[in-house]
Amino acid sequence: MALYKVTFKPSVEKDLRSLPQSVVKRIFKLVNALKEEPFPRQSKKLAGAEQLYRVRTGDYRVIYGVDKDNRQVIVHYVRHRRDVYRRL
Repeated sequence: MALYKVTFKPSVEKDLRSLPQSVVKRIFKLVNALKEEPFPRQSKKLAGAEQLYRVRTGDYRVIYGVDKDNRQVIVHYVRHRRDVYRRL
């Protein structure tokens, strides 16, 4: 099975800089897993958001989209669960 390419929106870099290093490591481990399986069992499609999904790691959420034609996962946001849905 061919791997998906993972890209990040520019705002994600800012999101990651504000997080503790231990959380960033967990997030990168999760994002790397999306290369092989962009729709893991624990992911959920966001209601009202076209083609956006969320996957959680602890108290943090990774919001991403999947471009099946180009085999690409696009990470939109990485935020704490209390803040992540405010911008959607």
